[in-house]
Amino acid sequence: MSSLDSALIAIERACGSGSVIRDPSLLESYSHDDSEALPCMPEAVVRATSTADVSAVMKAAYAHEVPVTPRGGGTGRVGGAVPVPGGIVLAFEKMNAVEGIDKGELTTRVQPGVITGELKRVTEEENLYYPPDPNSLDSCAIGGNLAANAGGPRAFKYGVTREYVMGMDVVLADGTILKLGRETKKGVTGYDLTSLMVGSEGTLGIVTEATLRLIPKPEATVTALACFSSLDEVAPVVSSLMAQGQLPACIELLDEEAIRIVRPEAGLTIPNETKAILLIELDGEEARLEGELERMGNILFDLDALEVLVAQHSGERERLWASRRELSYSLKRQAANKLSEDVVVPRTKMADLLGYCAELGDRHSLLIPTYGHAGDGNLHVNFLWNDPDEKARVDLAIEALFRRVIELRGTLSGEHGIGILKAPYLPMEQSPALIALQEKIKDVFDPKHILNPGKIFPADAKRFHGAC
Repeated sequence: MSSLDSALIAIERACGSGSVIRDPSLLESYSHDDSEALPCMPEAVVRATSTADVSAVMKAAYAHEVPVTPRGGGTGRVGGAVPVPGGIVLAFEKMNAVEGIDKGELTTRVQPGVITGELKRVTEEENLYYPPDPNSLDSCAIGGNLAANAGGPRAFKYGVTREYVMGMDVVLADGTILKLGRETKKGVTGYDLTSLMVGSEGTLGIVTEATLRLIPKPEATVTALACFSSLDEVAPVVSSLMAQGQLPACIELLDEEAIRIVRPEAGLTIPNETKAILLIELDGEEARLEGELERMGNILFDLDALEVLVAQHSGERERLWASRRELSYSLKRQAANKLSEDVVVPRTKMADLLGYCAELGDRHSLLIPTYGHAGDGNLHVNFLWNDPDEKARVDLAIEALFRRVIELRGTLSGEHGIGILKAPYLPMEQSPALIALQEKIKDVFDPKHILNPGKIFPADAKRFHGAC
């Protein structure tokens, strides 16, 4: 009997009949995520229902040295949930409970399979608010958000996932169950392993429950669309708004190519000379928002906005946001192939990077629409192409993009993580000594390297990627 078979027998004995799935027709959907990483069929899928299940899975996997890939909603963009040859997928769709909301402490306790949009809906029914809002919030799971330290449009004002994680239950590679963090607002006991776990892409441990911080729900929200005739004109907007004492919930940017693609689907009537759009949202006390909106409009026109359109009712606002949230899929329909690179530069360098993206498109004869979170300098640079022979040009353009991002004192990933696809580029940003230190941390948490192997580190990605 193989080590894998022995592990699966132990898992089914511990987790119950039917917990292990080996039907190839069911395994295929677990072989990939929402990235362009090469799919790999797992040997089996285990659908966990409790922390005890996860611990049993990891104990058996550790004893028999079977690789385990945790999977939330499968919406990742860098291959973080793609399994490796000979491995199993540990799926969390059955661990999807919001276990409680404490209105007195402003916290909620959730399982990793909870869909982010559902958590937002449930908390808002209690007049509370969970701010992180990845674009895929209607399909991504909290476990994946924790793994990648997800952000979203409202990170400008409210911050990213890590800032809302107070504590968690974690299962280590050998099945050990740990309680990390705290239930209190303050706490500095020992190392901050909670923050270390957030953003570790499932390579250090598996989160089975998390205590998340909530805030009071804003009374009201207004959304405006500002049109500009040049990308250069949008760069000063964030600084100018902040200098005038305004802090929008989010400021989203679309460049000319992105506007061209989204315009028909959004039903937008905007000036023909528009080369850039900012989608800006203000929230807060309803009594103050009208004045805040008027003040923001004056600032935008002072910065040469062609037009400022305000959503007049919730239907218009939802249509604007639906168009923005669907933009990635709209772009995907424009070509046979699409790669979206999530990068961040200082806000003052955004115009430089946007100009460089236009140069890259001309130099490599590629369509490169760009959009993203202008408030925090997080841009999604998209590469579209049809002919497979163009892939070599795309790879050259992506490498050049990353080098320019680093030159501008930016970072290679703002909210998607490193996974498989960005692992080869990690040495551009981090020194050999820093990478080696992180690998040592991995060794401490996962000495047999069975926990989501092949992710983040160049050597691991090279070993596993393409092996299918």
